[in-house]
Amino acid sequence: MIVTKMNITENELTEVNSELCPSHIERRIITLRGVQVMLDRDLAELYAVPVKRLNEQVSRNIDRFPERFMFQLDTREFADLKSQIATSSASDNLSHLKSQFATSSWGGVRKPPRVFTEQGVAMLSSVLNSQTAVMVSIAIMDAFVNMRKFIMSNAEVVCRMNILEKRQITTDAKVDAILERLESSDPPLQGVFYDGQLWDAHALMEKLIGNANKSILLIDNWATVETLDMLAKKRKGVHLTVVTSVHPDKNGNPRPKISSTDSAKFNAQYPLLTVKYSEKFHDRFLIIDDKELYLIGASLKDLGKKCFGFTKMDANEIKGIMKRI
Repeated sequence: MIVTKMNITENELTEVNSELCPSHIERRIITLRGVQVMLDRDLAELYAVPVKRLNEQVSRNIDRFPERFMFQLDTREFADLKSQIATSSASDNLSHLKSQFATSSWGGVRKPPRVFTEQGVAMLSSVLNSQTAVMVSIAIMDAFVNMRKFIMSNAEVVCRMNILEKRQITTDAKVDAILERLESSDPPLQGVFYDGQLWDAHALMEKLIGNANKSILLIDNWATVETLDMLAKKRKGVHLTVVTSVHPDKNGNPRPKISSTDSAKFNAQYPLLTVKYSEKFHDRFLIIDDKELYLIGASLKDLGKKCFGFTKMDANEIKGIMKRI
């Protein structure tokens, strides 16, 4: 092993000591190829020797520096590093290198630098035979240890943050899907509402009613004044027809759930309501603008009270239904 003695003056030693505070060293530790390293220029500054002299000692003892101890940046890595240095702010780890890596037509740094891992720093103390080599190497290795402890102590926090971020992304996607469905003017083609989903069931029905531009035909044997409350949300000018049946009252006398008085009151504020009576239907049907047909599994007044389904049917069936009214 070739070792060259490097002398250092007392003033230089004092200057070196001022550079060995942990934060000063830690700011010079960067991550390349997935490992923590220090640049030859930063190490030379801490050791108070020229970069050229430091690299000469390494080259003379190259067998002491395998790749896991020291490696030289390739062209792409060097270009990326210079780019990071050029855009670094005063608080970044690389800001202090701006002047060292400044390039011009007259020259500047052209050869990719060497970088040293923690083991490489330990080896440097054995090839740099100076009064400060051991002291500086110990301080640097302590900085590596502190950085490693910091990363390990915060790994769990980072992991939790990543999990929360993934959950947030999933939640955002679900919320976006819900909002998209709510904002869409196109109702779903089919679905099931379970008992207790009063709001969702009524929201769907109100959307269907609100989509009508000319006419709404509702076939519901159990239509009541409560049903009219929902149908009142139709657009102005939309003609409304309700087909229902007559049910016996407590005395056994036939009596409609929607009386002529109810119809008159409704038309006074929401005109164009026609009530018809028929005993030919069992299911509930909703026809929008004579072109959209929905089969509704529950009476409109009972939406969300029990589990029911709905589906959009073939519009060709509308003619057959209209003939039976």
